[in-house]
Amino acid sequence: MNFLSVASAALIDADGRLLIQQRPPGKPFAGLWEFPGGKVEEGETPEAALIRELKEELDIDVEAACLAPATFASELQPGGTRHMVLLLYVCRKWRGTPTSLEGATLRWVRVHDLYGLEMPGPDRPLIGLLEALL
Repeated sequence: MNFLSVASAALIDADGRLLIQQRPPGKPFAGLWEFPGGKVEEGETPEAALIRELKEELDIDVEAACLAPATFASELQPGGTRHMVLLLYVCRKWRGTPTSLEGATLRWVRVHDLYGLEMPGPDRPLIGLLEALL
């Protein structure tokens, strides 16, 4: 079985809101809302991948010490040949203002608002834990 590791962040602002992004047209899962992040490349730690992805996607700088491991989700991908492990980190401190650099729509929401949004399968089970943490 092929494994795909994805590192994502629950960026939480001073008001306790989470930043989510909507996948742009033309990408897999277009139109669905997700936590920012991306694939862990070969030779990369999940934290390094997340720091890189947050810079590439949102133009923010994050220190590894500001990433707190929170939970994960695991799901067999369509087609049954790849299994994705989604690692979620909580981050409350970063430098810069999150700005979409890859065409994704950004939105700050309360954790309970996530239940009403269309999200990829692996993201949905993470909502309950975030609700318990916040």
